[in-house]
Amino acid sequence: MTVELFAGVPVSDHERALDWYGQLFGSGPSFLPNGVEAVWEVAEHRYVHTELKPEHAGHSMVTLFVDDLDARVAAVSARGIEPAFRETYENGVRKVTYRDPDGNEVGFGGAPVAPPAAG
Repeated sequence: MTVELFAGVPVSDHERALDWYGQLFGSGPSFLPNGVEAVWEVAEHRYVHTELKPEHAGHSMVTLFVDDLDARVAAVSARGIEPAFRETYENGVRKVTYRDPDGNEVGFGGAPVAPPAAG
């Protein structure tokens, strides 16, 4: 059984969201189903979509766990977006959170960094 995930992010400005999420994900949307939504496929069968819903904008929290968090953060920074904050949990798992212009949070998580091998 295939399960597809669509994580929704309400925004107040469709065009601004296209630009910001395009910078965050490194490409334009995978598809535009209509004039108020944009969809990015972030992995097979996994999507983040924005939808013009000004009355709900700014209240979304989405986290994507990625293989190489440092590379992802560097790539996003190179495209002009810096994290709002960074966290490392007690178990070593790391999370970097970005805030879109409405205040929605999009986080990227990563596995703990292995300590350097003793020489």
